[in-house]
Amino acid sequence: MDLILWRHAEAHVIKEGQSDLDRSLTTKGERQAQRMAEWLNQRLAHSTRILVSPAVRTQQTAKALDRNFKTVPAIAPEASPVALLSAARWPDASEPVLIVGHQPTLGQVAALLLGEVHQTWVLKKGAVWWLRQREREGVSQVLVQAVMSPDHL
Repeated sequence: MDLILWRHAEAHVIKEGQSDLDRSLTTKGERQAQRMAEWLNQRLAHSTRILVSPAVRTQQTAKALDRNFKTVPAIAPEASPVALLSAARWPDASEPVLIVGHQPTLGQVAALLLGEVHQTWVLKKGAVWWLRQREREGVSQVLVQAVMSPDHL
């Protein structure tokens, strides 16, 4: 199973009285999302299931792909790694899954799957970590397929 973790692109700082869910992308964030979407669209299978947090900034990031996606409240800001993995049906999903979400959850998922540790690794804004689960000689393995930042595209 492929699990692609995409952190939302750069968003405006929260304003007084504003809900965190209502923060939108900056102009730079819109460019980051577009560049990463172009990179992803060259590589994603058509069968990829795309799950997106209900936050405005993740919705805007995902829309740059110009593909259908599902909004999943369980992966909103402050979601647990377990909730995110459950939404993705890790490691049993039959199709690749792209999650557009938030720190610290995405970093915690990466640390858990790759290092089997409870830490918060940092995914840069707009960055993608592409992980693959496979079985080799009866042993489950998690491979890093790609780590890409919009600054390097």
